[in-house]
Amino acid sequence: MGGFLAASVGGFQLEIFLLTILTAVLLQILSNVANDYGDSINGADNEERVGPSRAVQDGLISSVAMKRAMIIFIVLSLISGVTLLYLAFGWSMRAFIVFFALGLLSVLAAIAYTVGKKPYGYIGLGDISVLIFFGLVGVVGSFYLQTEILSWQYFLPALSCGLFSIAVLNVNNIRDIESDKIAGKYSIPVRIGRKKAVKYHWFLLITGFLAAVVYTILNFESINQLLFLAVVPMLFKNGIAVSEKPSSELDPYLKQMAMTTLFFVLSFGVGLLIT
Repeated sequence: MGGFLAASVGGFQLEIFLLTILTAVLLQILSNVANDYGDSINGADNEERVGPSRAVQDGLISSVAMKRAMIIFIVLSLISGVTLLYLAFGWSMRAFIVFFALGLLSVLAAIAYTVGKKPYGYIGLGDISVLIFFGLVGVVGSFYLQTEILSWQYFLPALSCGLFSIAVLNVNNIRDIESDKIAGKYSIPVRIGRKKAVKYHWFLLITGFLAAVVYTILNFESINQLLFLAVVPMLFKNGIAVSEKPSSELDPYLKQMAMTTLFFVLSFGVGLLIT
């Protein structure tokens, strides 16, 4: 999304875009590795869990090996991130330091979600972290790296990405309500219950969509910018499934929501570029 927004104002830089993607992928892998490790040692991956198998839980990888993998991806994320910042800012230390601090926070957020004595994912703060790092920082930060432009309007599509990403997490957390209760993992669905978690899910889908609509209205130039409206049936399909399906049948809709988010970004971005 940050790349599409940069291209829409003539500021797209391929090298920075590709390094941003690489850094984001490494951080996502780090997050997944840390989540597998953290949930296994904290008890969230137990026999009551209804989701797909996890590597440490099933004995495919030892917790020591997973911790080692976590350290490797911390190092790789930092190397990629520092290279990205140098390419974007050179020796402009103020911008470099600000974004390096954001990078360190991203690494910390990826690890501390389920790892440590007081993982924040276990007290219901995972959604806020996703909004910040998968949405606001991820999109606006990527856009700024290429353009060095900062405007409040770009926080709207960033908000869409963040809220849709929270929706992916929310499907996961609704699926795992019972096993998370046993493990003492107080995600938002555990705290508010299944019925209210479904309403919260609809709020995420609708608000994320409306943020994109508002951005489009504020910057409207062509009917092509409405291409992203094609995502509406996919959003409804996900919302209805979360509303009606039992926890044991929600796994496919986790992937479906992730793919819906990708389709939204692509359709929104292409619509911006063919105006």
